[in-house]
Amino acid sequence: MNHRSNAIKAGPSRAPARAMLRATGLNDEDFRKPFVAVCNTWTEMTPCNFHLRETAEIIKQSIRDAGAVPFEFNSIVVSDGISMGTEGMRCSLVSRELTADAIELAVHGHQLDAVVAISGCDKTVAGTVQALARLDLPSLMIYGGSIAPGSPKSQLENRNPQDELSIQDVFEAVGARNNNRISEQDFEAIEKHACPGSGACGGQFTANTMSTAAATMGISPMLNEIPAMAPERNSQLSGVGAMIVGLLENNITARQIITRPAMENAVASVIATGGSTNAVLHLLAIAREAHVDFSIDDFDRISRACPVLADLKPTGKYLSQDLYRAGGIRLVTQRLQDAGILQDGPTVSGKSLFEESRSAVETPEQTVVRNLNQPMRPRGHLAILRGNLAPEGCVMKLPKDEVSSFTGTARVFECEEDCFNALMNRRIQSGDVVVIRNEGPAGGPGMREMLAVTAAIVGAGLGDSVALMTDGRFSGATHGLMIGHVSPEAALGGPIALVRDGDQITIDVPARTLNVDADLDARKSDWQPRPARYRTGVLARYASNVTSASLGATTCPC
Repeated sequence: MNHRSNAIKAGPSRAPARAMLRATGLNDEDFRKPFVAVCNTWTEMTPCNFHLRETAEIIKQSIRDAGAVPFEFNSIVVSDGISMGTEGMRCSLVSRELTADAIELAVHGHQLDAVVAISGCDKTVAGTVQALARLDLPSLMIYGGSIAPGSPKSQLENRNPQDELSIQDVFEAVGARNNNRISEQDFEAIEKHACPGSGACGGQFTANTMSTAAATMGISPMLNEIPAMAPERNSQLSGVGAMIVGLLENNITARQIITRPAMENAVASVIATGGSTNAVLHLLAIAREAHVDFSIDDFDRISRACPVLADLKPTGKYLSQDLYRAGGIRLVTQRLQDAGILQDGPTVSGKSLFEESRSAVETPEQTVVRNLNQPMRPRGHLAILRGNLAPEGCVMKLPKDEVSSFTGTARVFECEEDCFNALMNRRIQSGDVVVIRNEGPAGGPGMREMLAVTAAIVGAGLGDSVALMTDGRFSGATHGLMIGHVSPEAALGGPIALVRDGDQITIDVPARTLNVDADLDARKSDWQPRPARYRTGVLARYASNVTSASLGATTCPC
């Protein structure tokens, strides 16, 4: 076979390269085999990716067993959960681009034949798939799996002692403790027992949302759903080598899998599982890298037609491991196939999506994934709103008890910290529409997630009576009356920059509008851009190149 890697390993002129590769343990036989990149995102900084070094070893051995030569690389990770609410959170979305760039450079620089990317934390899921779409080689993505649920050792006030904990509970406990709704003892118990080991955050937050989307898209095998520490995970990973070699032998590349129908399937899986608003940013970015015509309005169209079927946190009862035990992603796709919502297409397993969904095994009497005639919601939980505050669009995660409209008084904050301090000092009241601006892709820079703020609102008991809008974004654990990705952003002179305290803001869900009752045009002459927070380094470079959130907040020039 005429391997792409022959450019670096075949012929007399490549003797210097072979000499260096021999020093890493390669022999004559290895130079006749395909070279496969294993692009890891292992780090000691977060439980989401902490275990991926061992995952990579299993995958590399499976590649050797399949007759190819693996080469492991690594990329950096910025943990959302750890950096949340700090200056470091500005680096999170930027790290998605860096992950994609690092994989592209390592693979293209060494002319490797195929790629297996390993992800964990949510930006690495998106960044790895962006890279695969960009390189367009035989490739697949393996997700590290979800964390096990936590369990407090004491009975907590105001909650069922049988409830299982996730990181969402810790963030919400901050607001609850500040308002004396839980004791100091219970607050400490939640912190100490919410994260029992390796794996990504346990609800249908961004990492698990994107893992579901990648599997439904076809670029990941369905084994993505197996929890990180499940005993059967390692044996399932041993088949990855045969998958990637099969893709290589049949010359099936990433863009043959990541098509427009595949993107629509991915969005449907996000809706059906009540997934994160971050999926809008990430799937738009992936579509851009794959040269697929896909827009923010496609999310609203699919959401209007697709039911929410899975009873998963943050708005539901169950965690990712419960979905796995109920029948997993295959069961979700089977329901969507039965509803006529999915389109068939290829997957990296060698089976079609419909073949995968038909192999679902539903656990008797499971209550995690609803039947089509008894959905959690008859329509999706994501809405794209426009209006005089968001002419390019914004993303609303509809609350569990869906409201048709909400009108409130604007409380304007120029950054996340100012709003959080107001919450901690109980200066946010029922009926307020909290406006946090200058947190967009360029203005942040980096479009910080607002989980510290949104969780504190919920923890304070204001989740149903206070709305929040921002040109920043939200964690997948966010729930309540929340609107993010407001575009154009404040730093670029978008209408959100012109809102003032006391303005009346109206959210109309059926009409899909977000409007303020004010003459914004009359205020434009008084607006001045704020000085850039960063003038040098990667954040300054990102701010000068990043696209609007309505286009995925990417730095891809394609």
